[in-house]
Amino acid sequence: MNLLLLTPSDFIAESRVRLTGRPLQHVLEVHRSQTGDSIRVGMLNGEMGEGIIVSLTEQAMEMDVCLDQAPPEPLPLTVLLALPRPKMLKRSLQHLSSLGVKKIILMNSYRVEKSFWQSPWLSEGKIHEQLILGLEQARDTLLPEVILEKRFKPFVEDHLPAIMEDKRGFVAHPVGGVPCPHQIDDEVVLAIGPEGGFIPYEVEKLEEAGFERIHLGSRILRVETAVTAIVSKLYD
Repeated sequence: MNLLLLTPSDFIAESRVRLTGRPLQHVLEVHRSQTGDSIRVGMLNGEMGEGIIVSLTEQAMEMDVCLDQAPPEPLPLTVLLALPRPKMLKRSLQHLSSLGVKKIILMNSYRVEKSFWQSPWLSEGKIHEQLILGLEQARDTLLPEVILEKRFKPFVEDHLPAIMEDKRGFVAHPVGGVPCPHQIDDEVVLAIGPEGGFIPYEVEKLEEAGFERIHLGSRILRVETAVTAIVSKLYD
């Protein structure tokens, strides 16, 4: 982890924290830190700064922390992601969190297997875990919002228009469309389909909602690769 994320429950005084569990093990086994060392820290959904280790044992670590830096600016981007298979979902959530996406909507699609919606990886705790890993990697503190939409047509017809207000909509699709725009300044809603892509009906419904088809060329990419490639191309 490149940033040790803190929560209010970690504080034992105004500027002192006490940590156990995974953060402690990472400091001991990966950072191999010692008393007096400094570590990059950040308050979840708050500011970042430095922590100085004042006590370190195999049972707990205490640090004096100073939080005086703003986290990176979030991307002006909402991602509609057709629910991928569990292993791919984990990687995609981490990538999106690392890249600075703050609103992720996991949506249904014809090619999304029904069993995916019963996956334990869709529990609030499991989703939170992947988002935290992404934030730690990127040195960010602002936790993304994740919304589940299990019905494609009602979502596109009833909820998507409000989400699309004053934004550009792009649907990643390997057939037709134009090359993905590069380094834009607009707020965007980006739709990325499942393995095999959206079916024609779904693409048409998204186009009716104001989306434009975009592509990355002739290569067909895995979902988590396409997510990273498109987001990185849209925003510098």
